[in-house]
Amino acid sequence: MEISELIPTVIFYLFSLITVVSAVKVISSKNPVHSVLFLILAFFSTAGLFILIGAEYLAMTLVIVYVGAVAVLFLFVVMMLDIDVVEMRSSFKKHLPMGIAVALIVFFELFVVLYASVRTTHALAPLAQPVPDTTNTQAIGNMLYTYYLLPFQMSGIILLIAMIGAIVLTLRTRRGVRKQVISQQLARKPSEGMSIVKVKSGQGI
Repeated sequence: MEISELIPTVIFYLFSLITVVSAVKVISSKNPVHSVLFLILAFFSTAGLFILIGAEYLAMTLVIVYVGAVAVLFLFVVMMLDIDVVEMRSSFKKHLPMGIAVALIVFFELFVVLYASVRTTHALAPLAQPVPDTTNTQAIGNMLYTYYLLPFQMSGIILLIAMIGAIVLTLRTRRGVRKQVISQQLARKPSEGMSIVKVKSGQGI
């Protein structure tokens, strides 16, 4: 094997090892802040793997969106919350059987998908054919808005519903707190917003 072929292989196994170790540390670290930091490391390593296969757009999206927004948001939330580690461990042991059952179901589904993709490669052939003079961004856009338009729109609706639900659940009304009422502001007339006061000479406010 030549050096030009050996270097990408070594980099691939290095990034893969870092990603797997970081993923394990995310769920095994006792400190939640450390878990978020290992999650960021896993995202960076995965972005490196995307670059190795020539998917630079996915790598930059992973770094900008997940590392720059989601992971940092997780870090801020974890640092602001007062997490009881003892209670969290007790609840973890309580829900461990259910978690193992869900993990087994997920692994079974992944195995079925991989097995079906290996046995029926002709079904993926129209999607896997390379298109000449097409960048990664154009290829991803064509895939999302042609073959996967319905799942893409459904995921957007699900995220919108989750955002509205989070706002409704965290909304609290407190007495004595002044808040903005958009309807009253829009219905307000200019004559109600200002008044002309005549001040005599030498009598200021």
